[in-house]
Amino acid sequence: MTEPARGEPTADGRYIVVDGRRWRATDPAIPESLRKELVAELMSARRDVRSDPETARPRVQDAKVALGERGDPWWDPTPEGQRVRLAAAMRVLLRHRKPEATICPSDAARVVGGTSWRDLMDLAREVAQDLAGEEILVVCQHGTDVDLATAVGPVRLARGRRW
Repeated sequence: MTEPARGEPTADGRYIVVDGRRWRATDPAIPESLRKELVAELMSARRDVRSDPETARPRVQDAKVALGERGDPWWDPTPEGQRVRLAAAMRVLLRHRKPEATICPSDAARVVGGTSWRDLMDLAREVAQDLAGEEILVVCQHGTDVDLATAVGPVRLARGRRW
């Protein structure tokens, strides 16, 4: 059995063409290990669309935004687009991992910023703070919930009460 064609990339690499239709390509700057997690969550959500569309469609949207396939173009991001993409990446990575697992804000920054991810760390922490305020995630340090506004040093993000 042969693998289905992925599509031909355009000359600039920003799109792929499948059966004559142009689709935005995945951001090539996403580290491979994180890209695999995002794609796995996207495929899981797509499988669930028929049985649970109300839950699955937002998951698909989050994964597509995190991959750079929807929202602001990954090659010309805006600050607001980066915020949206960081939040989507945080939700997708937390969904993909075990319920008790945590992620680092830098995981989301690496998804959105590629090799320049360090430049996005302050913004990633702001986005995490916003999501914590909505109780979508909690910020932890050494296993204890903390307020990101006052936390110093590395933190981890976990699923919140309103997950």
